[in-house]
Amino acid sequence: MSGAHFEPLANVTCVALGDRGLMIEGPPGSGKSTLALLLIDRGAQLVGDDGVMLERRGGDIWTHPPDAIRGLIEVRGAGIVEFPAVSARLTLILRLDPNASRVPEIEKRSLLDIALPAIAFRTGDAAQALRAEHALRLHGLG
Repeated sequence: MSGAHFEPLANVTCVALGDRGLMIEGPPGSGKSTLALLLIDRGAQLVGDDGVMLERRGGDIWTHPPDAIRGLIEVRGAGIVEFPAVSARLTLILRLDPNASRVPEIEKRSLLDIALPAIAFRTGDAAQALRAEHALRLHGLG
């Protein structure tokens, strides 16, 4: 990554499911870390909690853990927990919204001048991690 240019992006959480990165956006307390922990429990890997570094590589955006918080995620009511951290090619953005439609409308979100698919995503139910995995399969970049 020598010579690469990285842009910080705060207040997001990102995980990798296989070779695909999933970014979770939402205000503080909206459930970003909770959804990430549920996905990690299902086999995802942490990229970053409460912030990532973005890198443009050709037509792709890569997410990397910031050095200061690498591998750390907040577990509300328990404290800060450490997990191995990875980098991932960003393929979908979930925007947490308690009023999100049952059938999401695919939006486009521009990061570093690259358009990425984004959907409004409702959290708070027992199947939210499974629904996030399916959203990535259905709507994430290949």
